[in-house]
Amino acid sequence: MPEQHEQYLQTPSQTVGPFFGYALPYDSGPEVAPPWREGAIRLHGTVLDGDGAPVPDAVLELWGADEDGTPIARQGSLQRDGYTVTGFGRAAVDRAGHYSFTTVRPGAPAPGRAPYLLVTVFARGLLHHLFTRAYLEDGDPFLASVPEERRSTLIATPDGDGSYRFDIRLQGEGETVFLDFVGDGRG
Repeated sequence: MPEQHEQYLQTPSQTVGPFFGYALPYDSGPEVAPPWREGAIRLHGTVLDGDGAPVPDAVLELWGADEDGTPIARQGSLQRDGYTVTGFGRAAVDRAGHYSFTTVRPGAPAPGRAPYLLVTVFARGLLHHLFTRAYLEDGDPFLASVPEERRSTLIATPDGDGSYRFDIRLQGEGETVFLDFVGDGRG
């Protein structure tokens, strides 16, 4: 009978992932719009777990409309040309849980609505990815339907010229509001 060695333990599993460097992430994935483009904005933040500690291995996807609020449906999401605004980006967080995207400031999807970016979170311990919105301003009917004490988890905070901070808390105190994706894509 072969001798068993404790140094050869089974590798722990993950419910979402592991994320292979084979297409996740990819070159220029966080650049939905080139940073030098007029009107480009930065959306950045930290992904935190239930204890408030950074999650070092999450992957985020960002979906956004153009400056007029129209969903972008252009080719080039995986092979950036350095000019086209594709409406889609993907970024891995760093070891400190930080992420950063460059994109355009989306217009409101309809009169009386506030502009927002759709964010999808993939991370260890999640059975399914999570959906949320990063609103760039208050005053949306959907935001008004969210309890006041949780509303701020959906609003990105301006922290510089063309820069917005949007931290994502996966659970616990200050948990980000996550949404069920059941719509027809019209916002």
